Amino acid sequence: MLSEKKIAVLVSGGGTNLQALIDAEKRGELVNGKISLVLSSKPDVYALERAKNNGIKSVVLPRKEFGSANEYSKAIADTLVSEGIDLVVLAGFLTIIDEQVYEKFPNRIINVHPALIPSFCGKGYYGLKVHEAALAKGVKLSGATVHIVTPECDAGPIILQKAVEVKEDDTPETLQRRIMEEAEWKLLPQAVRLFCEDKITVKNDKVYLKGE
Repeated sequence: MLSEKKIAVLVSGGGTNLQALIDAEKRGELVNGKISLVLSSKPDVYALERAKNNGIKSVVLPRKEFGSANEYSKAIADTLVSEGIDLVVLAGFLTIIDEQVYEKFPNRIINVHPALIPSFCGKGYYGLKVHEAALAKGVKLSGATVHIVTPECDAGPIILQKAVEVKEDDTPETLQRRIMEEAEWKLLPQAVRLFCEDKITVKNDKVYLKGE
């Protein structure tokens, strides 16, 4: 019998991906996982309301109250360790963290990116900017990627990907919404479940999924 994994979700905004995880947990889809903590880099964001409404402990660590990324990362790492967290999920967390967090949680931090990595990823590609770039390039397919987080932005081993059609009349906003609904909100809970069932192995910078 696998022991239950404690999940922390790091947020900076509305928390739509957090809600997808909450809904998946309620449906029993996270299997051995439980969302134990929501950590926000900003106060007064709606993600904190989602946590409160679902009885999930939340912590606010405002980035502006810390003098450097180093100090901020230490505070995050210390908080996650003190809460006994097993898996860290970045869900629209828009603040840079450094190796202090990675070293404490090797191959245990995952992120969802709204494109098919290695396209439209890396520094500067976040939020609507990703979809603006995809439309400017005229791609016919975009999508989402869930990957393990490493110090290099959006360059960690890929866990899951899903393609989504790009339509000729898409705006960045309509494409963003379709990718959320058809890919992000499905892939992220799936990746969390795989982690919590010990089905993810990382070898030579590649992810191997057991029994999938």
